[in-house]
Amino acid sequence: MMDRLRTALLVTALVSIAALAVSDRAWGRVRSDPAEERQIASCIRLASGGKPWLEKTLWGLRDQEGGWVGAAVANTNGTHDLGPLQVNSWWVPRIAQLVRRPPDHVRHWLRNDPCFNAEVARWIFLSGLAATGNYWRAVGVYHSPTDWRQRDYAKSVAARLRGRFGNLVFSPGASPAIMSTRGE
Repeated sequence: MMDRLRTALLVTALVSIAALAVSDRAWGRVRSDPAEERQIASCIRLASGGKPWLEKTLWGLRDQEGGWVGAAVANTNGTHDLGPLQVNSWWVPRIAQLVRRPPDHVRHWLRNDPCFNAEVARWIFLSGLAATGNYWRAVGVYHSPTDWRQRDYAKSVAARLRGRFGNLVFSPGASPAIMSTRGE
Protein backbone atom coordinates (compact mmCIF):
# COMPACT_ATOMS: atom_id res chain seq x y z
CA MET A 1 0.00 0.00 0.00
CA MET A 2 2.80 2.44 0.85
CA ASP A 3 4.62 1.62 -2.38
CA ARG A 4 1.50 2.46 -4.38
CA LEU A 5 1.12 5.75 -2.51
CA ARG A 6 4.78 6.66 -3.08
CA THR A 7 4.46 5.78 -6.76
CA ALA A 8 1.30 7.85 -7.07
CA LEU A 9 2.96 10.84 -5.38
CA LEU A 10 6.04 10.50 -7.57
CA VAL A 11 3.92 10.34 -10.73
CA THR A 12 1.90 13.35 -9.56
CA ALA A 13 5.09 15.31 -8.88
CA LEU A 14 6.55 14.44 -12.29
CA VAL A 15 3.34 15.38 -14.06
CA SER A 16 3.27 18.68 -12.18
CA ILE A 17 6.87 19.45 -13.14
CA ALA A 18 6.14 18.59 -16.77
CA ALA A 19 3.02 20.76 -16.74
CA LEU A 20 5.02 23.71 -15.39
CA ALA A 21 7.62 23.27 -18.12
CA VAL A 22 4.92 23.13 -20.79
CA SER A 23 3.06 26.12 -19.36
CA ASP A 24 6.28 28.16 -19.28
CA ARG A 25 6.82 27.38 -22.97
CA ALA A 26 3.15 28.02 -23.77
CA TRP A 27 3.29 31.43 -22.12
CA GLY A 28 6.47 32.35 -23.96
CA ARG A 29 8.80 32.30 -20.96
CA VAL A 30 11.19 30.01 -22.81
CA ARG A 31 12.73 31.58 -25.89
CA SER A 32 13.61 29.83 -29.10
CA ASP A 33 17.16 28.83 -29.86
CA PRO A 34 19.48 31.62 -31.10
CA ALA A 35 19.31 30.56 -34.77
CA GLU A 36 15.50 30.61 -34.65
CA GLU A 37 15.54 34.01 -32.95
CA ARG A 38 17.78 35.38 -35.72
CA GLN A 39 15.36 34.02 -38.30
CA ILE A 40 12.39 35.62 -36.53
CA ALA A 41 14.29 38.92 -36.28
CA SER A 42 15.03 38.80 -40.01
CA CYS A 43 11.36 38.13 -40.76
CA ILE A 44 10.23 41.04 -38.58
CA ARG A 45 12.72 43.31 -40.34
CA LEU A 46 11.43 42.18 -43.75
CA ALA A 47 7.77 42.54 -42.73
CA SER A 48 8.36 46.11 -41.57
CA GLY A 49 9.33 47.15 -45.11
CA GLY A 50 12.08 49.47 -43.88
CA LYS A 51 9.75 51.44 -41.58
CA PRO A 52 11.46 51.69 -38.16
CA TRP A 53 8.19 52.47 -36.34
CA LEU A 54 6.56 49.37 -37.83
CA GLU A 55 9.55 47.18 -36.99
CA LYS A 56 9.39 48.42 -33.40
CA THR A 57 5.65 47.76 -33.34
CA LEU A 58 6.14 44.18 -34.53
CA TRP A 59 8.82 43.68 -31.89
CA GLY A 60 6.42 45.00 -29.26
CA LEU A 61 3.80 42.49 -30.39
CA ARG A 62 6.36 39.67 -30.50
CA ASP A 63 7.69 40.48 -27.05
CA GLN A 64 4.17 40.63 -25.65
CA GLU A 65 3.06 37.40 -27.33
CA GLY A 66 6.27 35.45 -26.76
CA GLY A 67 5.56 32.81 -29.37
CA TRP A 68 7.95 30.52 -31.20
CA VAL A 69 8.13 28.63 -34.47
CA GLY A 70 5.73 25.69 -34.21
CA ALA A 71 3.60 27.26 -31.46
CA ALA A 72 -0.11 26.48 -31.26
CA VAL A 73 -1.26 27.68 -27.84
CA ALA A 74 -4.87 26.80 -27.01
CA ASN A 75 -7.21 29.55 -25.82
CA THR A 76 -10.30 29.06 -23.67
CA ASN A 77 -12.57 30.04 -26.58
CA GLY A 78 -11.38 27.13 -28.75
CA THR A 79 -8.99 29.15 -30.92
CA HIS A 80 -5.20 28.79 -30.95
CA ASP A 81 -2.41 31.36 -31.00
CA LEU A 82 0.01 30.40 -33.74
CA GLY A 83 3.71 30.97 -34.32
CA PRO A 84 6.15 33.64 -33.10
CA LEU A 85 3.65 36.52 -33.06
CA GLN A 86 0.83 34.27 -31.83
CA VAL A 87 -1.61 35.07 -34.65
CA ASN A 88 -5.02 33.87 -33.52
CA SER A 89 -6.46 30.99 -35.55
CA TRP A 90 -9.68 33.03 -35.86
CA TRP A 91 -7.86 34.77 -38.75
CA VAL A 92 -7.10 31.55 -40.66
CA PRO A 93 -10.26 31.47 -42.84
CA ARG A 94 -9.90 35.14 -43.77
CA ILE A 95 -6.20 34.82 -44.59
CA ALA A 96 -6.88 31.61 -46.54
CA GLN A 97 -9.43 33.47 -48.63
CA LEU A 98 -7.03 36.37 -49.24
CA VAL A 99 -4.14 34.15 -50.33
CA ARG A 100 -6.44 31.66 -52.07
CA ARG A 101 -5.04 28.67 -50.26
CA PRO A 102 -6.68 26.01 -48.08
CA PRO A 103 -7.08 26.92 -44.40
CA ASP A 104 -4.93 23.96 -43.30
CA HIS A 105 -2.03 25.35 -45.38
CA VAL A 106 -2.44 28.80 -43.83
CA ARG A 107 -2.57 27.35 -40.33
CA HIS A 108 0.60 25.34 -41.02
CA TRP A 109 2.40 28.41 -42.38
CA LEU A 110 1.34 30.56 -39.43
CA ARG A 111 2.78 27.98 -37.05
CA ASN A 112 5.94 27.06 -38.89
CA ASP A 113 6.98 29.89 -41.23
CA PRO A 114 8.15 32.88 -39.17
CA CYS A 115 8.13 35.20 -42.19
CA PHE A 116 4.55 34.32 -43.12
CA ASN A 117 3.61 34.77 -39.46
CA ALA A 118 5.27 38.21 -39.28
CA GLU A 119 3.66 39.30 -42.56
CA VAL A 120 0.21 38.31 -41.31
CA ALA A 121 0.85 40.07 -37.98
CA ARG A 122 1.81 43.21 -39.93
CA TRP A 123 -1.35 42.91 -42.03
CA ILE A 124 -3.57 42.48 -38.95
CA PHE A 125 -1.97 45.49 -37.23
CA LEU A 126 -2.08 47.74 -40.31
CA SER A 127 -5.70 46.71 -40.98
CA GLY A 128 -6.52 47.73 -37.42
CA LEU A 129 -4.68 51.01 -37.93
CA ALA A 130 -6.60 51.73 -41.14
CA ALA A 131 -9.92 50.87 -39.47
CA THR A 132 -9.37 52.84 -36.25
CA GLY A 133 -7.00 55.61 -37.33
CA ASN A 134 -5.32 55.22 -33.94
CA TYR A 135 -1.98 53.53 -33.31
CA TRP A 136 -2.76 52.23 -29.80
CA ARG A 137 -6.27 51.09 -30.73
CA ALA A 138 -4.72 49.14 -33.61
CA VAL A 139 -2.27 47.51 -31.17
CA GLY A 140 -5.25 46.56 -29.02
CA VAL A 141 -7.26 45.28 -31.98
CA TYR A 142 -4.38 42.92 -32.75
CA HIS A 143 -5.27 41.17 -29.51
CA SER A 144 -9.02 41.47 -29.01
CA PRO A 145 -12.27 43.02 -30.22
CA THR A 146 -13.11 43.96 -26.60
CA ASP A 147 -12.34 47.58 -25.58
CA TRP A 148 -11.02 46.93 -22.07
CA ARG A 149 -8.83 44.06 -23.31
CA GLN A 150 -7.51 46.32 -26.07
CA ARG A 151 -6.54 48.99 -23.54
CA ASP A 152 -4.81 46.52 -21.22
CA TYR A 153 -2.99 44.90 -24.13
CA ALA A 154 -1.81 48.25 -25.54
CA LYS A 155 -0.42 49.20 -22.11
CA SER A 156 1.44 45.88 -21.94
CA VAL A 157 2.87 46.34 -25.44
CA ALA A 158 3.96 49.89 -24.53
CA ALA A 159 5.83 48.46 -21.54
CA ARG A 160 7.46 45.84 -23.80
CA LEU A 161 8.52 48.57 -26.23
CA ARG A 162 10.05 50.58 -23.39
CA GLY A 163 11.82 47.45 -22.17
CA ARG A 164 13.34 46.70 -25.58
CA PHE A 165 13.97 50.24 -26.92
CA GLY A 166 14.00 52.48 -23.84
CA ASN A 167 11.77 55.44 -23.00
CA LEU A 168 12.94 57.36 -26.08
CA VAL A 169 10.81 55.02 -28.21
CA PHE A 170 7.94 57.44 -27.46
CA SER A 171 9.84 60.69 -28.05
CA PRO A 172 8.61 63.00 -30.83
CA GLY A 173 11.72 62.36 -32.94
CA ALA A 174 11.40 58.58 -32.68
CA SER A 175 8.55 58.12 -35.12
CA PRO A 176 5.34 59.68 -36.28
CA ALA A 177 3.26 56.78 -34.95
CA ILE A 178 4.73 55.89 -31.58
CA MET A 179 4.25 59.09 -29.63
CA SER A 180 2.18 58.49 -26.53
CA THR A 181 0.53 55.73 -24.56
CA ARG A 182 -2.64 57.65 -23.77
CA GLY A 183 -4.54 55.91 -26.57
CA GLU A 184 -5.98 59.17 -27.85
